Amino acid sequence: MTSLKKATLLFTVLFILTGLVYPITVTFVAGFLFPDQAHGSLIVDNDNRVIGSKLIGQNFTAPQYFQSRPSASGYDAASSGGSNLGPTNPVLLELVDNRTSALRKAGVTGSIPSDLVMASASGLDPHISLDSALIQVPVVAEARNLPEEEIKALVLAESIDSPFTGAYVNVLSLNQALDDKSMSN
Repeated sequence: MTSLKKATLLFTVLFILTGLVYPITVTFVAGFLFPDQAHGSLIVDNDNRVIGSKLIGQNFTAPQYFQSRPSASGYDAASSGGSNLGPTNPVLLELVDNRTSALRKAGVTGSIPSDLVMASASGLDPHISLDSALIQVPVVAEARNLPEEEIKALVLAESIDSPFTGAYVNVLSLNQALDDKSMSN
């Protein structure tokens, strides 16, 4: 067998194994073992319509909803990325001041956690810290005309405690739970 034939045979075998068999196997196994994650961790509403993903942040601006972490990409998954602005960059400082002012105007009081005024590296972070959710409770409670303790209990029920990142909340899931609660009242 000539070197060219051996190289062609080896290329063909490796192409079939690494280009076809491996990806198909991994896709099948992932779909079987982790069906929610393999299909995008989609969130559906009561009418069985997809309203988003647990993995992609969305922009919520109405006072009856918890606000998401700011996004440098405009919450566009096709252009995921951060702003690459350094901590002393005047543009970043102005953005943080504007976001802080907007939260104050909305009624948020007290110390504002950084994840409510600074975008994540991906610009698509679907989570906020538990502190960021709790500081928004009075604003959401007032907008929904519900007791603060009821909203706080919902936040705590939706929170996830991680040994690596601390307690955090998925904003879309929390806002959907709020809507579900409002519909049942």
